[in-house]
Amino acid sequence: MGKTECLLLAESRWMESKNSDLNDDDDALDGDDDWEPEPVELPIDGVLDLHTFHPKHIKELVPDYLDECRIRGILEVRIIHGKGTGTLRRIVQSILEKHPAVKSFRLGGHGSGGWGATQVDLLP
Repeated sequence: MGKTECLLLAESRWMESKNSDLNDDDDALDGDDDWEPEPVELPIDGVLDLHTFHPKHIKELVPDYLDECRIRGILEVRIIHGKGTGTLRRIVQSILEKHPAVKSFRLGGHGSGGWGATQVDLLP
């Protein structure tokens, strides 16, 4: 399995295991905060939902995902960052402003997540 198939980390698996450890004394991680989740296969299909990822991975994750989309000929990408306080949206849009393959980006429309998602157009 190469970088393409294992591009993204399964943060939700990490969070689930941390939460289940609170209730299961036999399998507790004993405060091991350095533990990292194992890479898992995630489809590169033009929709990146950031809800399951830890914010510290976003700055590496978004550019890698955009690069993989371009390799596969996917030039329209939707990044779902959620509405919340807007911090994650600002981080994502800051990354997009600097990425050389981004032609343009805008908030999602009525049927595309509204201001909880960003639509990205990539250069071919």
